[in-house]
Amino acid sequence: MTKFRELVTINGKNVVLLHDEPPVRNAGVAEREEIFRMLNIFDEKYRPANYDKADGSPLRLYTSNTCKVDVSKRSKEDMGFWHRNIDDHEIIFCVKGALRWETEMGTKTMHPGDMLLIPKGIAHRSMLCEDSLEENVLIELKVQDEPIYVGDNTPKK
Repeated sequence: MTKFRELVTINGKNVVLLHDEPPVRNAGVAEREEIFRMLNIFDEKYRPANYDKADGSPLRLYTSNTCKVDVSKRSKEDMGFWHRNIDDHEIIFCVKGALRWETEMGTKTMHPGDMLLIPKGIAHRSMLCEDSLEENVLIELKVQDEPIYVGDNTPKK
């Protein structure tokens, strides 16, 4: 009989569990299946107020005490004003298109797959650039806690 391996991380340490069946095998979800929700951020219903307005707001998808998740789309206008988050760091993921971020720490142009951290209190704005598309899509995390970069310390597989 094949044993299935499951790697469980407990307090930063990996534990390997062995199962006779895959750990995801089940008879269905009887209640609260909505917590395993999948969204398509390109769906028209997820069009935020900032789609074609310089002063529009991103669309909040999830919120908690320490983190918020927004979808932002720019199509026609630059953000014509500077913005500063006092309470949250912003971690921005470019999903589609390209935008130039002007900040008091410098300028960065984001393309699909790029991620940018803007520390709390830093003035910034997004601008269209030569690589921008008709629709430019970002996912923005607003994080209250201090994010600590550990990417270069992650063991290679």
